[in-house]
Amino acid sequence: MIVELLVVGPLQTNCYIVADENAKEGIVIDPGGDGDHILRTIQRMGLSIKMVVNTHGHFDHIMANKEVMEGTGAPLAIHPKDADMLTNPLRSFALFVGKVHPSPPATLLLEEGATVKFGAHTLNVLHTPGHSPGSISLWSPEEKVVFSGDALFNLGIGRTDFPGGSMRVLLQSIREKLFTLPDDTVVYPGHGPKTTIDFERKHNPFLT
Repeated sequence: MIVELLVVGPLQTNCYIVADENAKEGIVIDPGGDGDHILRTIQRMGLSIKMVVNTHGHFDHIMANKEVMEGTGAPLAIHPKDADMLTNPLRSFALFVGKVHPSPPATLLLEEGATVKFGAHTLNVLHTPGHSPGSISLWSPEEKVVFSGDALFNLGIGRTDFPGGSMRVLLQSIREKLFTLPDDTVVYPGHGPKTTIDFERKHNPFLT
């Protein structure tokens, strides 16, 4: 599995292009801006994009959805509890950066237990709410990687002071869904550097 990190948009969001090198198929996780850069990278990698996935509906993770969908022909997926954020700039907080219609509506809805497939790879959908009601993480048990969105960061967690956020729910999500993954699972977060489940379980100040 190839994991290509692009830091995009006004809040330096981690956008991931995740691909099967042999099949030349991939997905885009959280295209939060700089759509041209994302599309150029996809072209350079020679990929067919099977899906665009939003880990949640806040504006800094969805701002390039339209460009990437139009440039690749891929469907857009998000958890149903965040789906209305895509077309509601008040719910996504897109108005804060002057984007009235930042994204098309979702074409697919991903709930707990769903899977995202590309080439020979499968990512399992974990519902990890707390930062937002519909936050999800994407986990590959074979590759031992998880894309945690804004649930879990390197020595941090997602903020919970936005409408729909809950510190209690977020900590429960991390403890019950993410900290139960194998110790050596690599965590690719929505912002900042990668980490591991073992390191965060031992050192994250919000959870120790």
